[in-house]
Amino acid sequence: MDATSPPDVGVQKRPSIAIILLFIIIAYPVLKVLYNVYFHPLSKIRGPLLHSASRIPYVLSLLKGWSVQDFQKLHQRYGPIVRVAPNEVSIAQPEVWNDVFQLRQYNEAVRHHHEFLKDPVWWQPHASATGRVANILTAIDPEHHARLRKVIAPAFTSRALKAQESFAQRYVNLLVERVREAAIASEDEIDMKDWFIFTTFDIFGDLGFGESFNCLQDSRYHPWVARIFGSVKAVVWVVSTRYWPALHSLLLMCIPPSIQEMANEHRRQIEDKVRRRMNYEVERPDVFSPLMTARRDGKSNNKLVAMTMDEIDALFSSLVNAASETTATTLTGTLNCLVQNPSIRNILATEIRGTFDDQSEINIDALRDLPYLNQVLKEGLRLCTPVPWVLPRQTPPEGAIVCGTFLPGGTSISTQAYTMNRNPEYWHDAESFLPERWAPEALTDKDSPFYKDRRDGFQPFLVGSRACLGQHLAWAELWLITAKLIWNFDFEQSKDPERRLKWETQKTFMLVETQPVWVKVRPRALA
Repeated sequence: MDATSPPDVGVQKRPSIAIILLFIIIAYPVLKVLYNVYFHPLSKIRGPLLHSASRIPYVLSLLKGWSVQDFQKLHQRYGPIVRVAPNEVSIAQPEVWNDVFQLRQYNEAVRHHHEFLKDPVWWQPHASATGRVANILTAIDPEHHARLRKVIAPAFTSRALKAQESFAQRYVNLLVERVREAAIASEDEIDMKDWFIFTTFDIFGDLGFGESFNCLQDSRYHPWVARIFGSVKAVVWVVSTRYWPALHSLLLMCIPPSIQEMANEHRRQIEDKVRRRMNYEVERPDVFSPLMTARRDGKSNNKLVAMTMDEIDALFSSLVNAASETTATTLTGTLNCLVQNPSIRNILATEIRGTFDDQSEINIDALRDLPYLNQVLKEGLRLCTPVPWVLPRQTPPEGAIVCGTFLPGGTSISTQAYTMNRNPEYWHDAESFLPERWAPEALTDKDSPFYKDRRDGFQPFLVGSRACLGQHLAWAELWLITAKLIWNFDFEQSKDPERRLKWETQKTFMLVETQPVWVKVRPRALA
């Protein structure tokens, strides 16, 4: 056959490798979407089609900061259990606290407990200021978490709090002084959000590191504290890319040197403060004392009790935010509710001012049993939840029945506290600030409109082995700060409607991105 001969009709050309690869690239995502929507083990769980098909809508909601509000709308439409991503469900039903966060018996033959472990996408330590060392918040392994918690737990007991009260009192009194100065010096309104943040960070700075951040002393943010707030949003961006490993790796490579230097500086600040505290020769009843005791004791029962230095650094890197910002958020939200409801504010002022003749009489033991103060703070925690949604846990390998629905092994479950706390099916007049719903008679009087409120769904400090370790300290700060401010000052809502804070419009990046709460403050006229 010469070069001019026509090709043999019977010979068929094979498709090139490039065409095959192109077909696979196009077909794979289509087939993946079809599988997610129609054949995935979660395909029977109700939810929007786009969320079931792809993780993208979920991530976009997170990055915009509207996940809490978006999930609330999804629950209003689809019910208490919603499929929000191919392998994740969102639950807003009170039974979730017991079903997911408490230990459960699965295998009766071997009597073996299975836990819903934290989802590694969110909880696996990332390359941050403290490296990849797990701390008490991020530890996924239950035994690792139990060891860390055992070491630090003595610092957060009710007994320890009595010895620590003087630290809190000092900064709360300084807060009162600063607010009084600001109220006298200015005819304008005051943003109380910043003052709450100054106070809670200064308290933990002293309790944790043996030295305040001096936010109250200087009436401004410590540069390190300001950087901490900015880092929370960055963490959401970095963690969200973990759903696509290639994108995650690319993002980490693209982090500017200046950002990396900020992380390094944060690590150096932690290490410097921790080591200065370790060199104190005077014993202090603070958060650090149990760590020093554990390191002196060394080993117990052939198990390492003491934390390593890397673990201590990681612990305080997390606690400085968790123990401060959440309490400040609750205080901001509660005061905002009080100024919007003058009658409630007046009842609270009557209780506090009628109980104490002098500010020096206000202490934790005296405040612990003040009925209306506690009702106000619980209602503030309900409506202004400092942790609006609990980051995902995963079902054990064999799957589990959660809130009456079977979920296969490895399913991620996020818990929507914000949605539960505002669900009209669980709470009478759910969106209103009504402290009387927490009155004792509301629990026993069947004629009370609040009798059927689902108080079992209200868990601001979580439950189970991962319940908030610092809740006693948080309550102490809530009591002292609220009581002393109400005893000393009259607060009024901003006269400018544009300045009035509507809590529901705030964004959330794991924690609430709290906006200013502008109030008019008048020192109380004492006889």
